[in-house]
Amino acid sequence: MSSALRARLRDVRYALPELVEKVSPGLDVTAAVAHFASLGGRGIRTSAGYFHASGETVGEVAAIWGDLAAGLAAAGIDTRIAVKANAIGFDRAAVAGLVASGIPLTFDAMAPVHADAILSLGREFAAGVALPARWQRSAADAVALRDTPCRIRLVKGEWADPVADVPDVAAAYLSLVERLAGRTAPVGIATHDPALAEAALTMLVASSTPCELEQLRGLPRRRTTAIAKRLGVPVRLYLPFGPGWWPYAVNQALARPHLPLWAMRDALGL
Repeated sequence: MSSALRARLRDVRYALPELVEKVSPGLDVTAAVAHFASLGGRGIRTSAGYFHASGETVGEVAAIWGDLAAGLAAAGIDTRIAVKANAIGFDRAAVAGLVASGIPLTFDAMAPVHADAILSLGREFAAGVALPARWQRSAADAVALRDTPCRIRLVKGEWADPVADVPDVAAAYLSLVERLAGRTAPVGIATHDPALAEAALTMLVASSTPCELEQLRGLPRRRTTAIAKRLGVPVRLYLPFGPGWWPYAVNQALARPHLPLWAMRDALGL
C-alpha cells in the first residue's frame, strides 16, 4: 500500500466520527425521557449518559441535563444520570440544580487532569463517582471514599494514567473491590469481563455490600448478566444518547475493531 493511500485512509478514519455527528443527531431529551420511562416500566434500571455535540456550550449542556433530570424525575423510575462534569464547567450551581431534581447523579471518570475536581464535587454533593482501576491513584481514592455516602462505580478506565498504568488492571480492579467491601454505600461493578465480574460481585455479596452490575449498551452482556442473576445482584444499563454518542461509538469501533466482533459473538452465544 502506498504512503499516499495510507494517508488518505487515515484521513477518512479520523473524519468519519465528525461526519456521523453531522448526519445522526441522536435522541433529543423528550425522546430520551420517553425511552427511559419505557425501560423503567419494564423494571429495567438505567443510567442516562448525555454525549454533547462538539459545538455545544457549557450553558447549553447544563440546560439539557436540567431538562433531562426534570423529565426523569416526573417519570418516577429507577434511573441515574451520569454527568461529565467538565462538560458543564464543574459548575456547582448546575450540579446543585441537578441534585435538587431528586435524580441520583454519578460523575463519569474523565481525563486524569479532571480527577480532583470530579471527586471534590462527588464528596460535596454525596454523588456517585467512577474510579478507574488502571490509575495508580485510585487505590488511595478508594480508601478516602470508602466510608462516605458516595456511590462508587468501578471501571477499568478509558484514560491512561499520566505517570504509568498499573501493571495488571484486573488485579488492581479486584484490589479496589477488596478495599470497598463492607461499605454501606453502593458499589457499581462496571465491566463486561465475565471472570472479573464474577470475582468482584462474589466478594461484594459475601461482605453484604450493596452492589449492582453496570453494563454499557452495545457491549456484550449475556454472560455477565447471567452471573449477576445467579448471585442475586441487580443489573443497571448505561444508555448513552445525544449528538455526540454515535461519533464516539464509531471512533471506539475504529480504534478497537474487536469490539463489534465481540458483541456479535455474544449475541450469537458463541
